[in-house]
Amino acid sequence: MEFNLNEDQQAFADSARALFGDYCSDEQLRRHDEGAEPFMHDLWQQCIANGLHGVLIGEAQGGLGLGMTELLALLQEQGRALALVPLWEHQLAAAAVQHHAPALGDVVAAAAEGRTLLTLSLDSLAAAHGPALRATPAGDAWRLDGLCAAVPLAAQSQHALLPVLADGVVRLVLLDLSLPGIGRAEGRTQHHLAVADLRLQGVQVGAGALLDVAALDWVEPRAVACLAALQLGVSTQQLQRTVQYVSERKQFGRVIGSFQLVAGQMADGHIACEALRSALAQLVYRLDAGLGCAAPALAVKVLATDAGHLVGHKAQHVHGGIGVDISYPIHRFLYWSRALGSTLGGSEASLQRLGDWLAGHDTLGWKYDLPEDSGAAHAV
Repeated sequence: MEFNLNEDQQAFADSARALFGDYCSDEQLRRHDEGAEPFMHDLWQQCIANGLHGVLIGEAQGGLGLGMTELLALLQEQGRALALVPLWEHQLAAAAVQHHAPALGDVVAAAAEGRTLLTLSLDSLAAAHGPALRATPAGDAWRLDGLCAAVPLAAQSQHALLPVLADGVVRLVLLDLSLPGIGRAEGRTQHHLAVADLRLQGVQVGAGALLDVAALDWVEPRAVACLAALQLGVSTQQLQRTVQYVSERKQFGRVIGSFQLVAGQMADGHIACEALRSALAQLVYRLDAGLGCAAPALAVKVLATDAGHLVGHKAQHVHGGIGVDISYPIHRFLYWSRALGSTLGGSEASLQRLGDWLAGHDTLGWKYDLPEDSGAAHAV
């Protein structure tokens, strides 16, 4: 298989790397951490100016009309730079509305122009009892009640795409955050992104605000791919910085990278990143080809969570005491990995879902060309 980007895709990734490099030096990241900005607003404006916020949005709606391959090349560079901007949440929410609620095209157009900010949170899907947000019919509309916790940039966005339980089925709702009846409890994540708990009481939305039932199957694997791409970028850069450190740091008259244990830990991290890279490449190919991806998405979810944990903690360990000094930059990568792992929902729940899927598709010698995975509810 060919895992490399083509020439145009690589040029796209290189331009993103250059942009992030201008705004995400260690000193600039430290200033953001110490400040009160909810995210890197100046960088976000540059992303809008360069069209990076609209990779998935169709050309007819004002976006670039590209695929997941291009978006993931961009997100890996974002992860490497620790660029705190809502690239995937904004445009994945807009693209979902574009494909599954075309009547809300004005929201998509505003998102493509950068006039409005969209956010997205699927965290509640990993909760033991499912989403705590409920939708009940109210004439020709829906009434929303319940809680959606830690929604990224919920106080700064105009719309949020959230899971909701409606008539016993989990669907996605595009919530106008200016509606009455929405309470917010604002906070900040460990990696310094603004979030807010949304508590809804009697919020009335139109029937068109609930996306069709297929929307969740379309969004979820793409969200997994986006988070995994960010994690791959974070972990590979963290590993690169750590290898550089152990190649220079000396103990007992030798660079510590020459010690067998340290070298083995770095090798373990490299293997975890490469396993994630190959699985992610396969998932993205299937997404862009419109093929089924239920099992590959769950596998990528597990690999991304595990790679973030393994690389994060081994990198911290070999840095010794300086690794826990927050004036030294390596800790930020661990903070990002923890945040991404939390959003992914942990590996245990994904392994259980993957096991349930395999139990229902137990053909010996299972391959991707069998009928159970040849179609895709998420295909456009």
